[in-house]
Amino acid sequence: MNKRTMMAAASTAALLLATAGATVAANAGQGSQLDAADAAVSLSRTNNAGSDSRPTRPTPTGPAPTSSAPVTPAPTSPVPANSGPVSVQQDRISVAASAAAVGAALAKCQADKLPFVTVALVDRFGTVQAILRGDNAAAHTIEAAKQKAYTAAAFGAPTSELAGRITGSGPSIADLPGTLFLAGGVPLKVNGVSVAGIGVGGAPDGALDEACAAAGAAILAQATK
Repeated sequence: MNKRTMMAAASTAALLLATAGATVAANAGQGSQLDAADAAVSLSRTNNAGSDSRPTRPTPTGPAPTSSAPVTPAPTSPVPANSGPVSVQQDRISVAASAAAVGAALAKCQADKLPFVTVALVDRFGTVQAILRGDNAAAHTIEAAKQKAYTAAAFGAPTSELAGRITGSGPSIADLPGTLFLAGGVPLKVNGVSVAGIGVGGAPDGALDEACAAAGAAILAQATK
């Protein structure tokens, strides 16, 4: 082998060695990159083991927020002014006076030959205070006497006068329940205020009934003087 051939062979060998070295270096670098990637994946798995992969909201550490709305105090009831003690006034005819009044009214009717009447005395609410039924007085005279007495007490006038206020055929005060606008009822007043009424029913004429009732009212008028 001549000198030129030997030099060419040496150059070729050197080129092959250089190429082989570059290939080895490239493979070594690629292996390092793969090892680094594998290590990163392994580290990521280790850190995430046993934990939720969803993001968590940070827990506030500051003071709890307070409402800025104004606080309105609960309303309180106004304290009523001191008006003093409560005054209750109720005028009522006593039992003795009531008995005396109906007795006087019945005695008047008996003296007038009208023994078949009934006399009733009621308070201004219509409650019976005293009642006397004469001999042979019919049952309807009881209700008539009570209703006349209540009508006179409620309106503060004799029923003969009240009967004149009923005009026409339309609705009127005569339609009020428990009232009877026929002569025979007289109010009983104390200091000008009607507190009761006395009524008589059963005479053949209302004027006769009212005359007897007036006699009973006169007894009370004398007692209050």
